[in-house]
Amino acid sequence: MADTTGTATPEAAVEHGEDGVRRRDFINIAAIGAAGVGGASVLLPLISQMAPSEDVLAESSTEVDISAIEPGQAIKAIFRKQPLFVRRLTEKEIAEAGAVNAGSLRDPQTLEERTKEGHRDILVTMGVCTHLGCVPLGAAEGEVKGEFGGYFCPCHGSHYDTAGRIRKGPAPTNLEVPEYVFTSDTVIQAG
Repeated sequence: MADTTGTATPEAAVEHGEDGVRRRDFINIAAIGAAGVGGASVLLPLISQMAPSEDVLAESSTEVDISAIEPGQAIKAIFRKQPLFVRRLTEKEIAEAGAVNAGSLRDPQTLEERTKEGHRDILVTMGVCTHLGCVPLGAAEGEVKGEFGGYFCPCHGSHYDTAGRIRKGPAPTNLEVPEYVFTSDTVIQAG
């Protein structure tokens, strides 16, 4: 209602929404809030489905007990669906690997760079040839170890030494050393 002077009374201002929160503002805020909740309810399942499943997380690391490996022996384990070689080097193999001039190698690395401090006798490598992905021989008893006493890839003739370094053949790099830690003196965890 208007008074005789032509100005709006407070009752009329409220009716026309000129004072305080208007009905249109409330509807806008409610619509934006509903859209935000709806968007979050769509995005959360999409984002969570990209997380790795429990079986994938279980395969992301592998524990290997090395207590039964005698000097000069190697074992095979599985890490991320690929072979993992764990070899306990003899004093002679450690000396031979140390005697090689790393600068003369195709992929120069010393034995110390490929093993953990305090565990120079334990070499952990992926059992996959770096040429075309074959599995080299030399980890099991009686297998051909190649000209340098380490591993031999029968697919194309790559020879690796006791430190898993490429010495002859088409492989471009040494056998890969995965990330691993000693969780105790007799157990390693790869991954």
